[in-house]
Amino acid sequence: MTEKDHKTSLTLKVLIGMALGLLVGLAINLAGWNAPGGFIHDYLVNGLFLVVGKMFVNALKMLVVPLVFFSLICGVCGIGNLSALGRVGSRAFALYLMTTAIAIATAIFFAALAGIGKGMHFSTESTFSGKEAPPLTDVLINIVPGNPIAAMADGNMLQIIFFSILLGISMLMVGKKAASFIEGAEIANEIMMKMVTLIMAAAPYAVFALIARSMAELGLDLLGQLAGYVLVLVGALMIHLFVTLMLTLKLFSGLNPAMFLRKIRNVQVFAFSTASSSATIPVTLRTVTQRMGVDNAVASFTVPFGATINMDGTAIMQGVATVFIANVYGVDLGLGGYLTVIVMAVLASIGTAGVPGVGLIMLSMVFTQVGLPVEGIGLILGVDRLLDMIRTAVNVSGDAVVSTIVGKSVGKFDAATWNDPDAGLVTEAELTLDEKVEQELAELVEKTQKEGE
Repeated sequence: MTEKDHKTSLTLKVLIGMALGLLVGLAINLAGWNAPGGFIHDYLVNGLFLVVGKMFVNALKMLVVPLVFFSLICGVCGIGNLSALGRVGSRAFALYLMTTAIAIATAIFFAALAGIGKGMHFSTESTFSGKEAPPLTDVLINIVPGNPIAAMADGNMLQIIFFSILLGISMLMVGKKAASFIEGAEIANEIMMKMVTLIMAAAPYAVFALIARSMAELGLDLLGQLAGYVLVLVGALMIHLFVTLMLTLKLFSGLNPAMFLRKIRNVQVFAFSTASSSATIPVTLRTVTQRMGVDNAVASFTVPFGATINMDGTAIMQGVATVFIANVYGVDLGLGGYLTVIVMAVLASIGTAGVPGVGLIMLSMVFTQVGLPVEGIGLILGVDRLLDMIRTAVNVSGDAVVSTIVGKSVGKFDAATWNDPDAGLVTEAELTLDEKVEQELAELVEKTQKEGE
């Protein structure tokens, strides 16, 4: 096997794992082998597949807080001044809001054009009770952590971002005295990135387990009943990914969208498998920095920030779902109603940041604002899990696009890494212990112990 074959093997294995997971999961569902109490249901789908998938997702989540914490400290110190940090933050925030607004406008346009839901009058046993979203004032207040350790324990990303940036700024102000702390953070960040590489080695098997379990439970029955809704939503998601985001990348950075799509595949598969932007942060951050050439000083801020507030895929779901439910219930929203949906979705993407079940919370807020019955969400609950997987892949793609644009615009971008199609690919050599490095570390530890005696 050539060096290039070694480099591409993991990507190929992940894609094969995803394809096999789809086939095996659908086969189990269509054959009726997933009946409760059966061997396959209890020991395979909710046994082996569940354990392998959850362990992998937990392993990724395990890295999120320390990776974001150390990366942001290194990022702030790498940027070096507050004005540059302000440029990075403001540009990222503006781009995230812009793409979200375009996403929901696109979704409403195509959903209204297709007329999905008109003439449909079916009931569902599924119900949904809208959770009350916190007011924007509380969200702003809660950005500042009362206890940073508790924020890390709870995985509250906005609070972690705030504390890490403030700590990094304070280290810059201290100056040379903080040099050892900064060096320690850089070493810790490098160690965490190596852990990402090690966990990715299990990705093909974990992706297979996650996809197979999801397909075995979801099947295709509900997709037939809600075919119009599903097709329009998936179509709008694909248009946003391949047209809107790629045009945005080309317009604001001049970079080749084909190269971007080639390098983002792994991240999209991880996001699809886990249905979690936050759990995908380690993979997204590694890809944006090592595959696309964005400096860690930028990516360490834009990636976790995007995973928290960038909801392009969720916004598209809101637009399509609003039109669909309005047509089912015979409610004419009109131009004013559609504009309200767009504004509400953009504001809600900030106001509900970090809230569990954010997609449905945002949707219930939109429904309430335009006068649609919140219980209508129960009609689409059955297919929401599968569609959530797809829109999460779109969300993380948006995070990577904005990170790349911002990195290039502020001069924190390595063109050589971007132009190298094999840059940053996981190789088998990275997954094995280097005997020389291992021996050097052992000697260093032995020396330290002797000095301490």
